[in-house]
Amino acid sequence: MSSNHRAPRALVVGASGISGQAVCRELVAQGWEVFGLSRSPRPLEGVTPVGADLLDPETLTRLAELKPETVFITTWMRMSTEAENIRVNRLAMANLLAALEPAGTVSHIALMTGLKHYLGPFEAYASGASADTPFHEEEPRIEIPNFYYAQEDELFASAERAGFTWSTHRAHTIVGFATGNAMNMALTLGAYAEICRATGEPFIFPGSETQWNGVTDVTDVDLLAEQMVWAAATPAAANTAFNITNGDVFRWRWMWRRIAEYFDVPWEGHNGEDRPLEPRMGSAAAAWDEIVSAHELVEPDLSRVASWWHTDSDLGRPIECFADMRRSRERGFDNNRISLESFRTAFDRYRAAGILPQR
Repeated sequence: MSSNHRAPRALVVGASGISGQAVCRELVAQGWEVFGLSRSPRPLEGVTPVGADLLDPETLTRLAELKPETVFITTWMRMSTEAENIRVNRLAMANLLAALEPAGTVSHIALMTGLKHYLGPFEAYASGASADTPFHEEEPRIEIPNFYYAQEDELFASAERAGFTWSTHRAHTIVGFATGNAMNMALTLGAYAEICRATGEPFIFPGSETQWNGVTDVTDVDLLAEQMVWAAATPAAANTAFNITNGDVFRWRWMWRRIAEYFDVPWEGHNGEDRPLEPRMGSAAAAWDEIVSAHELVEPDLSRVASWWHTDSDLGRPIECFADMRRSRERGFDNNRISLESFRTAFDRYRAAGILPQR
């Protein structure tokens, strides 16, 4: 880039999360100037850290001074009920947008949401109110309160006030590499497989019969980042909601055996009853301590490696879940991934980083 042209400036909100880290990597690779906001900033190559709490407006006052042109929002806060999810995440979004609007520099905001847009919140699964698969972006909102809708409403109102465009990105289960972030199925399954190897237990599918037998898909985190950055720079993507999944589909009864083969552990599928991870992993920390010691791994705290509840929620759904990608292709984004390779690549990277054992 010549000295006469300044790099475009981006603010990534939730930069320490798995999706935020991927968006930062993609922006840096494309030559953007990147600021990464999180409550506890972590060093990311090429990213200027910004420490702030979305629930504390006083910590957000400097955002206008950064004069970001594009904002990528990849974070949410999990609460005990959907009513609290709505209240807290709406407030966080409102505080962020109120801090950004005075700058007058924002031209586009890309918001990551997910397929709960069609399914409803965790507590409403299997209520009969979800959309049909494959999910299409033009489906109306379902008649169940949802924190994604609250986030979007704040975004749409701010866009009207401030005159910027927006895009939303509905990801399915995220697969990919990140450090210091446990809400990640690939890393959770990798840790689970290594614990099974160490304890001699079989690698048991923890989800529902519907997920075991039904069609599903996942989202490679790097593909999500590619779509969000593409949308920010593409006029045809303005003011549009997009699904973002790998573009292929599979059944867990096919995928589970292949993941077990990667880790060389015996496995079991769904046997007629759900066997979620969280209630079965009470002694896992002790096994992880031994694995860390034997292989000199870099993260001794299992809670920073595996998120049992998060993987249970994804694999335990009692309904089929996969998305249509036609809208992206029609607008010019046709990037894709092979889901089995997304898992294998993530596992390889965790091994190389010393987070999972080398084999």
